[in-house]
Amino acid sequence: MERIILHVDMDAFFASVEQLDNKALRGKPVIVGGVSERGVVSTCSYEARKYGVHSAMPVFIARKLCPHGIFVRTRFYRYKEISNKVFNILRDVTSIIEPLSIDEAYLDITNSKFKSGLEAAKYIKYRVLKEVGLTISVGISYNKFLAKLASDWNKPNGIMIIDKEMMPDLLMPFPISKIYGLGKKSVEKLNNMGIFIVKDLYEMPKEFYIEYLGKYGLEIYDRIRGIDNREVVPVRDRKSFGKETTLKADTNDKEELLSYLKEFSKEISNYLINKNIYGKTITVKYKTESFVNHTRSKTLNYYTNDFNEIYSTCEEIIENENIKENIRLIGVTISSFKENTIEQLTLF
Repeated sequence: MERIILHVDMDAFFASVEQLDNKALRGKPVIVGGVSERGVVSTCSYEARKYGVHSAMPVFIARKLCPHGIFVRTRFYRYKEISNKVFNILRDVTSIIEPLSIDEAYLDITNSKFKSGLEAAKYIKYRVLKEVGLTISVGISYNKFLAKLASDWNKPNGIMIIDKEMMPDLLMPFPISKIYGLGKKSVEKLNNMGIFIVKDLYEMPKEFYIEYLGKYGLEIYDRIRGIDNREVVPVRDRKSFGKETTLKADTNDKEELLSYLKEFSKEISNYLINKNIYGKTITVKYKTESFVNHTRSKTLNYYTNDFNEIYSTCEEIIENENIKENIRLIGVTISSFKENTIEQLTLF
C-alpha cells in the first residue's frame, strides 16, 4: 500500500497568534522577535514579508525594509498554548505524528479512518480554523520530502497534492536549494559547477553524487527522482541542548564572553542532571558584528553533566580562539547524549 503522508505547517505562526489576540494587528505588517536594534526576527506576518522581512533577520535591517512594521515581543507561553490545541486536533487524525517544531509536523495517515489525504487535510484545516482561529497549510504526498514541498506550495491556507505521476517533471525547474539534504555549502559548490536547478543535477550520473556530495549523495539522487523512504517517527529524541544570547554591546573581551558561557554551563548542567542524561560533545557558537557565524566543538573521551567540566571545555575553546572581530552573540550547546539507566540498589 502506498503511504499517505501529510506535512502540516501553521501560517506565520507567532505573528498569526499576535493578530488573533489583538484585532488591531490584523492586516498589518507584524514582526515578532527582539524589539531592540540588536534583536532578531522570529517570524513575521505575510504583510511584512512583502517588504522582504524574514525570520532570523536582524531587527535593524527589518526596520529599514519595513519602517511602518509593528514590532512585537515573543510570547512563547502563548504560542505553546496554541500549539498544544493544534496538536490535540492532529492526534484525532492519527497517532503517527512527527513534530518538527512548535508549529509543524509530519503525519502518516496510511491506516487512519480517512479515505484520502485530501479528506484528512480538509478536516484538519476546518477544525484548526473553527477551534483555534488560525489557518494552516497542508502538503499531501507519498513521502516526507514531497509532502513538505507541497505544504509550501500555495501558502498561506493552502492544500497541495503531489503524486507519483508528477515525478520527476514537477521538480525540474526548482532551485537545488529546495532539495532537503543539500546544505548551503553543497549548494554553493554545485552552483560553482553551473548546477542551479534540479534539471541540471538530474542529468548527472550517479557517480557524480557520490563523489561530490559524499555519503548523502545517493539520497539526493533518489530524492530528486521522487524517492524518499524516511518513516514518520512519532518520538524524536532531543539531540542537543544549549543556551545563547545576543550581547548588549559587541565585544571581543574573552573574560566577558566567558562570564556568559559560565552561566550557560550552569543552566545546561542543571538541565542534564534533572533529565538524568549525560553529553560528551560541547560546542561554542559565536556570531561576529558582521553577522558571520562560527562554531567550535570538542568531543570528550567520556560523558558528563558536570558544570565544571562543561565550563572548562568552553574556557579551553575560547582561549584557543583567535578572535579578530567583535562578537554580538555567544552560546554553548552540548550533544551526543547518553541516558543514565543505572538504578541505585538498596542494601536489602
